[in-house]
Amino acid sequence: MVYNELGRTGLRLSNLGFGASSLGGVFRSIREEEGIEAVFTALDNGINFIDVSPYYGHEKAETVLGKALRQVKRDRYVLSTKVGRYGKDGVNTWDYSAERVTRSVYESMERLGVDYIDIINVHDVEFQTDLPGGLQKVVDETLPALVDLKQKGLVGHVGITDLQPENLKWVIEHSDEGTVESILNFCHYALNDTLLTDYLDFFEQHGVGVINASPFSMGLLSDRGTPDWHPAPQPLKDACARAAAYCREQGYPIDKLAIQFSTSLNPRIASTLFSSANPKNVLKNIDYVNEHIDEGLVKKVQDIIGDQMFVRWKNS
Repeated sequence: MVYNELGRTGLRLSNLGFGASSLGGVFRSIREEEGIEAVFTALDNGINFIDVSPYYGHEKAETVLGKALRQVKRDRYVLSTKVGRYGKDGVNTWDYSAERVTRSVYESMERLGVDYIDIINVHDVEFQTDLPGGLQKVVDETLPALVDLKQKGLVGHVGITDLQPENLKWVIEHSDEGTVESILNFCHYALNDTLLTDYLDFFEQHGVGVINASPFSMGLLSDRGTPDWHPAPQPLKDACARAAAYCREQGYPIDKLAIQFSTSLNPRIASTLFSSANPKNVLKNIDYVNEHIDEGLVKKVQDIIGDQMFVRWKNS
């Protein structure tokens, strides 16, 4: 496993990180015991970075992860969770107010069984654009509340996440220098879309560490294919399905190529998060990352995706 510096935080993250959304049954139902074992498998095989959110499974992911972390020494992992996006009884809610995000951190710590969170993120800031105050509220209210918790020693570093990298850039530009210490962006450093690279110079100029997520583009780049709810347009889904079929013909699963691409070809990205509640799949992906990538196949796959490269969709 390779370990990279996350901006100026002093944290060193494994280049492959464990995204705990799957522990909340976000993609499919899970067996809790198996999910806990998946966490142990990740940690025992070199992964030291774990990311979660109270939104995933409407608190279930944090609860299951907490059962695993209570059995692990605290110095074995770097823990990231989020504030601002929630859900209950199947209903999604957003609240970026100082009061709610502060309370959210304490609630997450209780579920996770920790007294300290390494990275606290404002979750999917684009949803605040449709709420009173817009993104300016994240700058004026949400982030200062998290900085206050940092000063109290409850969190180590403050970050923001979003699907749209331009929103991340805007928040950094309008915040005091050093407030935002890391960003988490998903689906924009993958085989079908490398938009994130257009922003790396900006993030580095501001000392902001970069975390990538969803190397499989939420199922686009997998043999299983996309779930019904996937928001990508159909032509992109069809192009990725053709690319997956080609990889199968070569005896090289597109899942393998996708996760290798996201973790091996750009050292400026500190870590790439994937999610699985299956210990065997966790180990399989770690093995993939430790193998040499077929760069010729990367070019062929991107040629097959063709004019659907860089096609975007709205967060959901």
